Amino acid sequence: MKTDMTPWTGRVDPEPDTYRWHQQVQPLEQAREPGAVLIGFGCDEGVRRNQGRVGAAKGPAAMRRMLGSLAWHQGTAVFDAGDVVCQGEDLEGAHQALSARVSEALDLGHFPIVMGGGHEVAFGSWSGLAAHLAPREQRPRIGIINFDAHFDLRDPGFVVSSGTPFAQIAEASAQRGWPFQYACLGVSRAANTQNLFRRAEELGVLAWEDRAMTAAALPRLQQEVADFIGRCDHLYLTIDIDVFPAAQAPGVSAPAARGVGLDLIEPVIEQIKASGKLRLADLAELNPEYDVDGHTARLAARLIHTLTL
Repeated sequence: MKTDMTPWTGRVDPEPDTYRWHQQVQPLEQAREPGAVLIGFGCDEGVRRNQGRVGAAKGPAAMRRMLGSLAWHQGTAVFDAGDVVCQGEDLEGAHQALSARVSEALDLGHFPIVMGGGHEVAFGSWSGLAAHLAPREQRPRIGIINFDAHFDLRDPGFVVSSGTPFAQIAEASAQRGWPFQYACLGVSRAANTQNLFRRAEELGVLAWEDRAMTAAALPRLQQEVADFIGRCDHLYLTIDIDVFPAAQAPGVSAPAARGVGLDLIEPVIEQIKASGKLRLADLAELNPEYDVDGHTARLAARLIHTLTL
């Protein structure tokens, strides 16, 4: 299927060495070398099931619009693989389609970056990584690092939604006999029940609350992240944009009253990337319906820019 490249537009400067993203991103079918692959996940069915405000299905388009005019400094080729779109209420079908798209990109040596969509994206993303690794390793140690105000560990036995992906991953890991290694950074105590904190403790989750993530605590946070990375063979980074303060990210499914600033999160993302173990990343919950002057879409584009430098 031919990738639609019409969203990639932006400013063109006459001076030399003034390339921007829209001039450099190529359709995946033209790839001749490994690079970063952008995969859209046009889905907010999980948010609807979680009784949240829908609109995140339009997130991929908003990210592409903001990425288009960013200055190009990337050290890797970037390809667009188009969108996986949820058909009606068929979240399970969307998960399967995303898993196939992610595993195919990994099989070809690419670094997938999935642009959500609600945080139900995480189960589809992880499933693609699992499908890629299963034939290659008997018991891979996959570390999940989630920047998020929410644990998203609700029981999927009631309903599968944007609030259940990491519980689903824990169950799928147990079925495969794989360890479940999960770090959730930026958790809001006001947004997670006692039951969720108890479940996180039972699962051995490395949890940092939003109020603990300060500039003074950054060295200790990075040391704990380094220790976590050391116990893993592969890393999956997932960023729920609602982890940022509402002033930085107003256009999300559930804005944060406090949140954690980009100045604290970006150094940790760079640390994760520098580990050499990062195989997959995704961004979730950008809701353009509630964005203000594109602030949240710009933030998401900045994060993708950082991941591909």
